[in-house]
Amino acid sequence: MLDHLTDILPELAVALGQTLTMLGIGLACALLFGGPLGILLFLVGDGQSLRHRPLALLLGWTVNTIRSFPFIILLVALVPVTRLVVGTSIGPLAASVPLSVAAIPYFARLVEQTLRDVPRGVIEAARSMGASELQVVTRVLLVEARSGIVLALTVLAISFLSYSAVAGVVGGGGIGDLAIRYGYYRFETDIMIFTVAVLVAVVQVIQLCGGGLARRLDKR
Repeated sequence: MLDHLTDILPELAVALGQTLTMLGIGLACALLFGGPLGILLFLVGDGQSLRHRPLALLLGWTVNTIRSFPFIILLVALVPVTRLVVGTSIGPLAASVPLSVAAIPYFARLVEQTLRDVPRGVIEAARSMGASELQVVTRVLLVEARSGIVLALTVLAISFLSYSAVAGVVGGGGIGDLAIRYGYYRFETDIMIFTVAVLVAVVQVIQLCGGGLARRLDKR
């Protein structure tokens, strides 16, 4: 059994690299687009200085609609878009497109909820001292909520690690593809268990790093 597992280590290394590529691209898009979207959702919500109910309803509806799609359906529905963006519908780069689309609204909601936990008094104090809306966001909201945002990103990373495994089933590559090919089609249970153990280890590392960074950033 040990020799058998050793034989697939090179293939496992490639699969792990593909999984981390998909996860990295998805998280990067979530930060670049989902973060600002979450801030906007917060600012145009009820009780905020930029309150704009029609825009809040439109953004909320759009975010909720995308989040309501089961990932496997979203992955298939976005095949034409994926081909347009990366030129193919298979491989880790192709799988990164639907992963990114799913990650953006998911992270936006997490950011919005995190910002709602910032004490309102702190925000009002900054505004009373003449801080602009941009200064309130960059110097108050993001500073006060940075620990929560790191934890939100950690939750997103762990959740979308499983999504990347699903993407592997339909040609995205990665550990999910490896587990299906060996553990399901070839009935090699030992490899299936080994790949699950690798995923568990990756989750533990993500949680450990994310939790540690969040504690360091939490100045309360």
